[in-house]
Amino acid sequence: MTLPQVDLRIILPEITVGIAVAVVMVWAAFLPQDRQRLLRWVSGIALLLALLEVFVVSGGAAFGGMYVRDSLTKSLQIIVMLTAILAVWMSGAYMERTRLETGEYYALLLSAALGALLMAASADLLLLFLGLETLSIPLYVLAAIARGDLRSQEAGMKYFLLGAFSTVFFLYGLALIFGAAGSTSLARVASAAGTGSPLLLAGIGLVTIGLAFKAAVVPFHAWAPDVYEGAPLPVAAYMSVIAKVGAFAAMIRVFVLALPGAVVPWGTALAVLSMMTMTLGNVAALLQSNLKRLLAYSSIAHAGFMLTGIIAANRAGTSAVVFYLLVYTLMTLGAFGVLLGLARRGEEADDISDLTGLAWRSPALAGAMTLFMASLAGLPPTAGFFAKLYVFSAVLDAGYVAVVIVAVLTSVVSAYYYLRVAYTMFIGQPSPEVEFVGGRWVSTAIIVTAAGVLLLGIIPAPVTTFLEQVADALK
Repeated sequence: MTLPQVDLRIILPEITVGIAVAVVMVWAAFLPQDRQRLLRWVSGIALLLALLEVFVVSGGAAFGGMYVRDSLTKSLQIIVMLTAILAVWMSGAYMERTRLETGEYYALLLSAALGALLMAASADLLLLFLGLETLSIPLYVLAAIARGDLRSQEAGMKYFLLGAFSTVFFLYGLALIFGAAGSTSLARVASAAGTGSPLLLAGIGLVTIGLAFKAAVVPFHAWAPDVYEGAPLPVAAYMSVIAKVGAFAAMIRVFVLALPGAVVPWGTALAVLSMMTMTLGNVAALLQSNLKRLLAYSSIAHAGFMLTGIIAANRAGTSAVVFYLLVYTLMTLGAFGVLLGLARRGEEADDISDLTGLAWRSPALAGAMTLFMASLAGLPPTAGFFAKLYVFSAVLDAGYVAVVIVAVLTSVVSAYYYLRVAYTMFIGQPSPEVEFVGGRWVSTAIIVTAAGVLLLGIIPAPVTTFLEQVADALK
């Protein structure tokens, strides 16, 4: 057997992040607790270097075509790097204050980013599975990283057990697809899609369950509210975004690029999942008083909105989903950043009532939170408005009118609970138990995300035009 020659320069960003994982993990064993913050800088510098490499490394394929670096890979990996960098920025003050700042935390954060990078570049189901597990396993541990908190332990256990079930579905589906197509290569699977093999369709269905769990699509969403509520705030913020990016990167690779012909029989099923997800996520969020649970149901609802772009299975749908992922990253991490800037008697200020009167104590922080809530609701002139507009337009062009009607109606419903959060900050007297604890790096992350939400809402054309060119190049 002759092993193929591989130019390792094509996977330079992944190599950089992988080396950073090893360095941070080993170095952490020799650093005292009061100097663990140094690893935060090491992680941040490594991620910035990897981001630069994403821009400069040339495209191509590697490992027998299992790995592909095309314009879509680069676009998705930029979002992954942005997510990880912002997460490192926002984590420091919280982890130091709660004495959770250890090398293991940053190594796990980097490992999850590495998994998402691999999923974005996967042209083979085996590599996709490796990326999925490299993303998932660190998140299970991160959810339970607050070892002295029973809620965190419960969150980690629930996430692990349900995640293990989803892995079984994905693996069984992969085996069925291999049996039908004779290969795990997405290109070979696409060639076999026209046969209409029941074995292949069953395999695609099981793989969809595995990816739907990671994206928190109904009815595979039950883990999200409990895990978000129990996990430490920085972890909940990170997993709410990085898991979505990985899952939807995989869905684009599988459904839109590899199986465009097979999407037709699955289009109706995906449309039903999308409508169920949008409806349940937004209706359940109406009943929440805890902000972490509210944002969990919000993430479920947004998974439904993004799924509409996958259903479209066209150029417009692909570019719209990638744009939505970028916008979702900014507005969700921004909202969590505001929560990380506050504390109630030394604990997380994660209840809506904790924001009462915030505008009178910190107009800038209240203004940023209002901006993020407006964007999550899809109100102009924020980026969230254009993100929804593009995915709705794409799925409407594909002929799914009912999906667009449900999407618009549930968006109207979402405006109530998002604006309720904003309204709370401008009424009543602020609680003396709530204090500001964020620090300059949390403030920097809030400024960056708020600026991104505003700029992409006012002048989205440069980014959307580029993403449309990316989608065109894939055909």
